[in-house]
Order: sequence, then structure tokens, then C-alpha cells
Amino acid sequence: MADPPGCCRPCATCLLCLYSCQWITCDCSWFLFLFCVFLFTLVWLYFAIIILNDFHNFNEFVFKQQKLWLDWSLVLLIATAVLITYSTVLLVSLTDPPWQDVIRAPLTALCPAPQTLLIITALVVAAAFTGLGIKWADEWKSARISLQETGPFLHIGIVGGMTLLAWPLASVVYRTRNTGLKVFLLLAYSAVMIALYLAPLGITSPCIMEENQLPPKPALVGHRGAPMLAPENTLMSLQKAVDCEVQVFETDVMVSADGVPFLMHDEKLTRTTDVQKVFPERADMNSTAFNWTELQQLNAGNWFLEVRMGALGGHDRDEVTKQRIPSLEQTLEAAKESNISIMFDLRPENHSDYRSFVNATLDVILKSGIPLQQVLWLPDQFREQVKERAPGVKQIYGRKRDQNKTEQLQRINLSYQNISFEEIRQYRQDNISVNLYVVNQPWLFSVLWCAGVSSVTTNACQVLKEMQHPIWLLHPHCPAHPITTCSLLGILLHNRRWGSCWLGPGMALIEILGISSCEMLPIIKRLMPKASDPCEYSDSPQLATLVCKQ
Repeated sequence: MADPPGCCRPCATCLLCLYSCQWITCDCSWFLFLFCVFLFTLVWLYFAIIILNDFHNFNEFVFKQQKLWLDWSLVLLIATAVLITYSTVLLVSLTDPPWQDVIRAPLTALCPAPQTLLIITALVVAAAFTGLGIKWADEWKSARISLQETGPFLHIGIVGGMTLLAWPLASVVYRTRNTGLKVFLLLAYSAVMIALYLAPLGITSPCIMEENQLPPKPALVGHRGAPMLAPENTLMSLQKAVDCEVQVFETDVMVSADGVPFLMHDEKLTRTTDVQKVFPERADMNSTAFNWTELQQLNAGNWFLEVRMGALGGHDRDEVTKQRIPSLEQTLEAAKESNISIMFDLRPENHSDYRSFVNATLDVILKSGIPLQQVLWLPDQFREQVKERAPGVKQIYGRKRDQNKTEQLQRINLSYQNISFEEIRQYRQDNISVNLYVVNQPWLFSVLWCAGVSSVTTNACQVLKEMQHPIWLLHPHCPAHPITTCSLLGILLHNRRWGSCWLGPGMALIEILGISSCEMLPIIKRLMPKASDPCEYSDSPQLATLVCKQ
């Protein structure tokens, strides 16, 4: 073969150094290590997608530590994409090195770059999992919840991945001379495929139900308003939440040095105001150390332009620049005009003047003229005093009821990670309203909808507002055996969407892989909205009998 042009040879050499070294000769230990790293990064990719729901907590944590506000979810996704892409390309190039014909240099003489980069990849992913376990252990609960929503889809994806793996695995088995290793690899692969074949028997989800058993769509509670559309805890954010059809505006209340309750989440003003510019020498002081006149000098919107500039129209940008810290009185007036309820926490709970904070807040509520049933009181301290002074205020508790069920709780507000689906169903049967926070991703909203929660607190009201149905529902009596040619044929013929040339090989592959019909139905229905349950062909009894044959 002729040498490549001079300008191409350095590029080819670089690619060869990155993607094929001494271990390209199929050293089995390195191949197994590479495959394990590939799976490791694939699992991390799944976790990265799941924890995006709670990434606002990470953003706030980083800001408290480094005083740097950034949407770190983009950094996470880009880094994860780089890791998974590198390990994938390396795995493919290992089984069939594309550059051997381009460069005549012996492979054994090349640099050990892939080994080094692969070890770094493994260490980075291991560090990510370790940090997740130390700082955000609750995210493991999120992962378990996610499996009840993604289980069928993951099963199909893993089956497809294992099928694709058959080719490089066959190449490795063919090249190795160790008979024991060959037997081990074949047995291991067969065991995994058998386990995947049986896996649907263990898939459980609250979304396995009859269509007519689906609970009503959970109401939306705007977390600090609509923080993806406007600066949090501002009157603009409240109005955007109203536009999203949320039923409750959730916020945080603090009390100024001269006794005026106002909206603010952070104990310090540096993240959401320009206090460093207006009061540079006092920027690190707590919010409650400023009087109301000083607080009104601060701009509460310009910071938002730095992170959401591209997503705002001209009118919204102008409106953002005018935002100030609103008082509780102003907020209650806006809530009354918009006929929206308001739920709030009173902070900081450990303040020495907390009792006076409660009294000042109650005074404003009672003087505002807002119907008391539109106010949801969340703070636990001095709750009995609140009940005496304002008996019409709705009490919502940030904890579960006691074990003996003697408490007469009507509303609870919990993290979605700290309550089971069984408890949600039990509370629903006992007419206890359950609000869960913070729910931003459609997959999580979907599974909580199926579980029967009353409402969810969200940062993404504009996204969840558009959902008219859970992502998927499965008929509880759908056959759990591997899908038969007849059942898939019935679905396809009923919808008349796929050409007949795909039926034979497609159905044969699905049947061989052991994908269950219960898993295929939500996929098919997402692709073909008019798809029907294979056991519901009332227009063709003969076809229904054929399709539903066990």
C-alpha cells in the first residue's frame, strides 16, 4: 500500500497513538479492563441524566463554596459525553484497528497513551461516584426511583447493546488460544442474556395500571415562582408562575432589621442581588441585617440576565432589570389579584428573634385581606400560636405523620426521595394531600403522577404544564412472556405504518432477544400514537385470538 501524503501522515500517527497501542494485539486483560471502563462510564451517563433533576442544589452548593454561579449541569453532560465517546471509540478501534493499513510502523512500538487515558477515565468516573455517595447520598434514592420509570427502556437498550457486543466478543474468542478463557467468555455472555430474558419478571412500576385508574394530574407548585423564566422570588417570577397555571407560589420569607417581611431564600444577598456593588463593605452580612430602605436599593434581576440572556425576549429583559426584592405585603397583594395560593417557609429558623418574625409575618397576612385559605403555613415553630391567631390559614407539615396515625394531618410537604410509593397511596386513601419537591424532569413527574401525588414543587412549570399524560402506561394484564411474532404483527397491521419488508427480520430479532410485549408497547405507542394494546382488537376477533395467544 502506498504511503499516505505527507500532510496526512502526522494526523494518522496521532490517531493511531490515541486509539491503538501495544494492547491492540488483543491482550485480553486490557480488553476486559476497557470493556469494564466502558460499562462504568455508561452507568455514570445514566446517573448524570438522572441527577439533572436536582442539579440546582449542586449549583447553589458550588456558589456557597466558590462564589461562582454557573449551570454546572452543562459541564457535567459535556464531560460525561467526552468520557463515554472516548471509551466507545477505543472499544471499537480495538476490535478492528482502522489505521493499521495507513501506517507501517509496528504497533508494539507505539506510545501507551490509550492505557493512560483509559486509567484516567476510570479514576474520574470513580471520583464522581465517590463524591456523589459522600455529598449527595440521596441521589441513590433518585436512581432507584428512576428504574421504575426507565426499566422497560433500559432493558431494551441493554439487550440491544449485548447483541452488538456479540461481534467484538466473537472476535476476542476467535483470537484467544486459551480454551478456558473461551469457555468462560461464552458462558458469561450466555448467562447475561438469560438474565436479560428473565428481567421483565422483576420490573415493577406504579405506571403499570389500567388507563381508567390513572390518578388526576398533580397540581404544580412554583418553586420560588418560575425560576427558569424569571429571577426567583420576585413579582415577575410570581406572574410567570401564574402564566404556567401553577396553583401555589412557593417562596421563602425573611424579616428585615426594621421588621418588614420580605422574600429571600439565601441567608446572604450576594447570589440574587447586586449587594456587592451597592454595599460592598456589608456584602457578607446576613439578609436580616439590612433594613427595608436598604433592601429596596438593591436590584434583584440583573444577575438573572447573566445566566438566561439567550432565553429572554426584549420585553422580558427590560422587565428583569426592574425587579426589586418584594415585601411579603406586595406578594400577598399580587397573589390575591391572581387568585393563587402562597406557601412559604420562614427563615432563618435558628434566629434569636424568630418569635418576633412569626408575629410580624402574621400581622402582614391578617392586614393584607387575602383569603386565609390561600395561605399555606410551613414553619413548624410556634405553629400553635399561628393556629390561634389565624385559624383559617392552611397548615402544611414538612414531615410524615407519626407511626400510630393519631395525628390529623391534612397536608404534607416532603422531598420526593423521602417517601415511598406505598406511603403515597396510603396517604391518598386517607385523604391527605401530598406535595413533593423538587420535581423538574418529565420522567420523575410521570412516575409520581402514576403514584398518585397531589402536587409537586417544580422549577420547570413551563415543561410540566405541557404534559397531558404520563410518559407511558402499561396494562397490568399485558402478557409478560417474550413477544411473539403474532403479537407484533397484530400491532403493526393494526396501525399500517411499517412496510412488510421489515416484519420478518424485525420480529424474529425481537423474539430472539427476549424483549417482552409489555416493554415494546410503550415504545411503539410513543412512535405511533394510535397504537393499541395487542389484546384489544375488537374489530378483528380472529386477530385478537391470534395476538393474545400465550
